[in-house]
Amino acid sequence: MGEHSRIDSHKMMFHSAWVSRWKEAVNDWEKAKLVYPLYVEISPAGGCNHRCTFCALDFVGYKPTLLPKSNLNETLMDMATGGVRGIMYGGEGEPTLHPKLADIIKYTKSLGIDVALTTNGSCMNKRFLENSLGSITWIKASIDAGKKETYLEIHRPNNPHDWKRIFEYLEIAVALKRKYNYMCRIGAQLLLLPEAKAKDGRTIPGNIGEAVILAKLLKDIGVDYFVVKPYSHQPLSLTKSYRDIVNQEYLFLEKELRKISSKSFEIVFRTNAMDKYTKTRDYDLCLATPFAWAYIMADGSVYSCSVYLLDERFYLGNINEQSFKEIWEGANRKRQWEFMKQYNPVNCRSNCRMDEVNRYLWEIIHPPYNVNFI
Repeated sequence: MGEHSRIDSHKMMFHSAWVSRWKEAVNDWEKAKLVYPLYVEISPAGGCNHRCTFCALDFVGYKPTLLPKSNLNETLMDMATGGVRGIMYGGEGEPTLHPKLADIIKYTKSLGIDVALTTNGSCMNKRFLENSLGSITWIKASIDAGKKETYLEIHRPNNPHDWKRIFEYLEIAVALKRKYNYMCRIGAQLLLLPEAKAKDGRTIPGNIGEAVILAKLLKDIGVDYFVVKPYSHQPLSLTKSYRDIVNQEYLFLEKELRKISSKSFEIVFRTNAMDKYTKTRDYDLCLATPFAWAYIMADGSVYSCSVYLLDERFYLGNINEQSFKEIWEGANRKRQWEFMKQYNPVNCRSNCRMDEVNRYLWEIIHPPYNVNFI
């Protein structure tokens, strides 16, 4: 499963020109500052209308901040000029709470940058979809339950009607895609969570037994894909309820879900991500930072890694104070470029977003002794 999307792997082999420039820039700052990220995650809104029990970025505080559209447009232009290929709107808040998000998405796409959207789906209404769906490469709605009661306990939305709204909005998205022949792949995600205890002693229900239920609901709606992924603890997160999950216990679900998948409904069961919890990293440096990606918070702060938001070591600047070009080619990034040459990610988040990329880049600069015997 996942052969079409490579969600459980990486796509660096499709960016060989970038890899070649990166390889030359690893030890040369004048070249390094001109190697722009292939991918950027942007948080348009800091606030959120859900308080998910698994939230990895709860430590940021859900501040009701919105990225100014004008500053962001200038940033996007810098990114397009520098060679950024894809932007995911998601982040520490719910992106669709930004009133100008549809316009931002259309402008991003007009610059030649592919757009993705990760959302809780509750504010993804018809008007928003009509104005943005044609400019989006993929949408992934975080649902995380197959039953309303479980959903309300895990997502803790401000409005209990969000459970119904999400499926209604997904139906609208599917209908618009079919009507206008949009290329956008519409999907949803379930993060595997066992029953757990909250800090107040309350029992949080698990969703393991609801993965198949949710898959069937999504297939009936007509979405393109469904991702089932393991929980990965964020070291800075205030959430501790799921810290000691043994994800390998849930591998049996893949066989059950495979029965539901079809040519028009892809199920991505992230076996590779689960298997890696029992393995050690085979790289000693994070080679993707500060090169392959960047993260922009709703307050405009730019970080080279989403795991270390609010950590000064990974802070590069703020797009409300400088252009992205000045930030990416400036003193803070040079400082971090030098810092990362000595930084061992041994204590970083398991299965971090750049793990597969790092494994690939590490092998590029540490080829096997018999590399020429193809």
